[in-house]
Amino acid sequence: MFEPDVLRQEAALIACRRRLHERPELSFHEFETTEYLESALREMGVDELSRPCKTGLIATIRGKKPGKPAALGVRADIDALPIQEDNDLPYRSKNPGVMHACGHDAHAAIALTLARLLCARRSEFCGTVRLLFQHAEELPPGGAIEMVRAGAAEGLDAVLGIHLSTTFPSGHFGVRAGALTANTDRFDITVLGKGGHCALPETCIDPVVTGAQIILALQTLVSRKMAAVDPAVVSICQANAGNAYNIIPNTMTLTGTTRCLGPQARAFLHAEMERIVRGITQAAGAGYEFSWQDGYPSVMNDEGLTKLAEQLIEARFGAERVLHISPLMPGEDYPYFLEDGKRPGFFVELGTRNAACGSDQPHHNPHFKIDEDCLKYGVQFLLDMALRLLDGTRDAL
Repeated sequence: MFEPDVLRQEAALIACRRRLHERPELSFHEFETTEYLESALREMGVDELSRPCKTGLIATIRGKKPGKPAALGVRADIDALPIQEDNDLPYRSKNPGVMHACGHDAHAAIALTLARLLCARRSEFCGTVRLLFQHAEELPPGGAIEMVRAGAAEGLDAVLGIHLSTTFPSGHFGVRAGALTANTDRFDITVLGKGGHCALPETCIDPVVTGAQIILALQTLVSRKMAAVDPAVVSICQANAGNAYNIIPNTMTLTGTTRCLGPQARAFLHAEMERIVRGITQAAGAGYEFSWQDGYPSVMNDEGLTKLAEQLIEARFGAERVLHISPLMPGEDYPYFLEDGKRPGFFVELGTRNAACGSDQPHHNPHFKIDEDCLKYGVQFLLDMALRLLDGTRDAL
């Protein structure tokens, strides 16, 4: 099942993940994390280290196998979340109000262990592995686009990514070709009414009533304007108006997010939302301001790389370890490394769900835990992919 080299690294892999878990850092402030990773990579003898941004790190390892060389990127995010950890663990977060509640500590530890194995096995691959320890995945505009603009993806033939998930059983792989994750866009709506005395609503243009109509109408976009087979979400997560119980305010603000798959659905939601807001406010005699902010694009998995990943997982762990999953509505900034489809990529969901060890809570939760047994599965999978894609033939790229 597992190569002996991978099993020999398991204790160090878990220790690395725990060390990162103890000292989480928020997006764009991962200074200690980057220093720790850089020190470990330098000690193991990678060929090149660079920091294209203030935080985040690139490590390059060059193979010595003869043949047709290729360049493979492996991305691992490293930032944490503004959450107070509520787990009773000896390695719980030591930074108040900051927690690795999304598994990025595990992603970084997996990539670091992969680097150690590749350094020891340069004769087995032809070309280059570029490990992308990426900062700020959790805070748009995110660290991936910053690294890409600094040249982190230049010359890469493909990029792999991995994410732990308590949705799937530990040691199982969630696989999907095409759209895997959603666009994560934000909208802000301001209803411009006319305030006044609550006892005289006829002298006012009530933005609260108008805003309530907008909230309800926007829910019909998915249920009545989009095909049932096209996953989409419209969520209004903030509604703010007024500061007194007896005053009709001048304005109401609505803030939320849309989640959908691909650029066409994104453009449709953008246009239709503003059309609804314009119509309702016009009917009420109110005005409006509408702003839209593109978030992370959908992860689009390459068909060929997805098929290869399935084959390698089945050969290594058995067909039962491959789960063919539906699209996921959370977002990811990993797609920026693919530069709008200019290079192929494959992003896998690695299951860590195991109720016996408490790994059954959702991500972004103060009780989030991982099953550390899943870590070696991530290392073995990425090692198998790297050695196959860089076997000197280039027939898989």
